[in-house]
Amino acid sequence: MNVLEQIVTDTRAAVARRAESVPLAALEQAGEQRRAGRGQIDAIRDFAGALRRPGISLIAEHKRSSPSAGVIRADLQLADVVGAYTRAGARALSVLTEELRFGGRLADLAAARAASPLPVLRKDFIVDAYQVHEALAAGADAILLIVAALPLDQLERLHALAGALGLAALVEVHSRAELAVAGELGAAIIGINNRDLTTLEVDVQRTIELAPAVPKGALLVAESGFREHGELERLERAGVDAVLVGEALMRAADIEAATRTLLGSAQ
Repeated sequence: MNVLEQIVTDTRAAVARRAESVPLAALEQAGEQRRAGRGQIDAIRDFAGALRRPGISLIAEHKRSSPSAGVIRADLQLADVVGAYTRAGARALSVLTEELRFGGRLADLAAARAASPLPVLRKDFIVDAYQVHEALAAGADAILLIVAALPLDQLERLHALAGALGLAALVEVHSRAELAVAGELGAAIIGINNRDLTTLEVDVQRTIELAPAVPKGALLVAESGFREHGELERLERAGVDAVLVGEALMRAADIEAATRTLLGSAQ
């Protein structure tokens, strides 16, 4: 069993445990209240719109740890990180909610949106409709759907459910074959992850190689391995709309300054 398969197996078990304590019906009710403007969490923010703005958009990620890097930062408050990203010019946030390997919490979604006006992506391994309703109720504006983690029929159902609930879906691919699946799905936002989730190895050329095959009209997000402003300039020339960066910024002594440097706006 490779890394991704093990994570998916563990995620399904975790979802089953959460469903025992918080019934799906309760999540559906909370989600409907949010969509109607009566919930404790404000209305859905426009994730796709944030990525359509001129220039390359930064999706800045809050990530405490990862299977490849171990503990990244344990000394920071989420609100401080998110505030730094926002002040520095990020256009959207990615918040890891997977607990076992990434140290995330579902409550981090509400905490992030309380600390920033930016739209929030729930970064997790979404394998069940329960998690989509959970994301809406907890404060996400978008979810991640990984083509490699899902059978086609389930990917289609989860993508359709996200759309029906008003959530954006970042459909993540790692190969030309997976990119074709995303295209057939009609994905409006496609992420090319340079990290192979079966081996955890990173090849930053993957985005450049696959970018020409991205369906016209789809927003393209580059993920994993980027650290310097020059790389973002190259991605923008290749037609990339946004870049998702987490570890490189989370490790910085001054996150706001590092984010400004990455974006080329350092004073």
